Amino acid sequence: MALVPNPVNDGPVFAEVDMGGDSSSPTVRATVVQAATVFYDTPATLGSLHFSCPPLYLFLCENCLLFAINHLMHMEALFDKAERLLAEAASYGSQLVVFPEAFVGGYPRGSNFGATIGNRTAKGKEEFRKYHAAAIDVPGPEVVRLAAMAGKYKVHLVMGVIERDGYTLYCTVLFFDSQGHYLGKHRKIMPTALERIIWGFGDGSTIPVFETQIGKIGAAICWENRMPLLRTAMYAKGIEIYCAPTADARDLWQASMTHIALEGGCFVLSANQFCRRKDYPAPPDYVFSGTEEDLAPDSVVCAGGSVIISPSGTVLAGPNYEGEALISADLDLGEIARAKFDFDVVGHYSRPEVLSLTVMDQPTSPVTFTSASANAEVAKR
Repeated sequence: MALVPNPVNDGPVFAEVDMGGDSSSPTVRATVVQAATVFYDTPATLGSLHFSCPPLYLFLCENCLLFAINHLMHMEALFDKAERLLAEAASYGSQLVVFPEAFVGGYPRGSNFGATIGNRTAKGKEEFRKYHAAAIDVPGPEVVRLAAMAGKYKVHLVMGVIERDGYTLYCTVLFFDSQGHYLGKHRKIMPTALERIIWGFGDGSTIPVFETQIGKIGAAICWENRMPLLRTAMYAKGIEIYCAPTADARDLWQASMTHIALEGGCFVLSANQFCRRKDYPAPPDYVFSGTEEDLAPDSVVCAGGSVIISPSGTVLAGPNYEGEALISADLDLGEIARAKFDFDVVGHYSRPEVLSLTVMDQPTSPVTFTSASANAEVAKR
């Protein structure tokens, strides 16, 4: 802040302080990606694919070989698309790029995996096998590749993936810094509705907020953004750039995003896919249950609505419902302090003697062994 000197004659006792013209608060250019994934992609090398029948002396049955080749082609298509979008965002000067929920691995919109109460069909089980094969291990080769992309284009990267942990899948967000380092992950703690038959539940150990060169970054996925206690935990960690990858394209989603920006005094970056029916496999390999007969190849099945909102509730960019797009805005980080002056939900506007929250943030495991070596093996899963 600049000091205004006192006049020589009859001036005020104290110097006035110029409260304007402060250029010290940094600005971050951020982009949310609104694009469709390549569905049933397998982000793995040929040697690490999960085959339906085991290889014998490195020979594969014809079906497994065709399956492997097909998935490798999809993997290359997906990562080529992700890198192209990342490169384009970087060319606009973006320092942070946020991708949608389940961009790697796919969001199985419209599928019921053959599940009804008391029954699972053989076709649904095969659909899950394919979906499991399309997921990625964390850590794993795909994580290394994403880290290399972040480092190559010198951007902080937030990527929605389907994580494979043994035979359980998680809807996960991965974080990378602009030097190409993998920072960590957030697993969705509460899948919504039928998502619960295909995804596991994250625990309190993966609710991170990472301090980076461009601010404190974290994420909540889709409808877990509607969980007040989860949001409060993230506010308590000092989140400044709140990423909200989603699959919800309804108008009501915008109200939630605006509320979070105001409540948390943070920037909110929501990234959703824009998908048409033709972005998914054709029937009978993939069926949108209950609506397939009404869909043409160009029918929109997810309309996007990606948006960037400031801590004051101002929409900086978006929402976009027109098609695939890169939605960018410059984030003036000084807006955070200005918003917190009004309302700091875990600071001066809190009443801990009346209302408080305890977060169980230790990793949980269904099995604990008495030997350290056995527990180490469990931790590797």
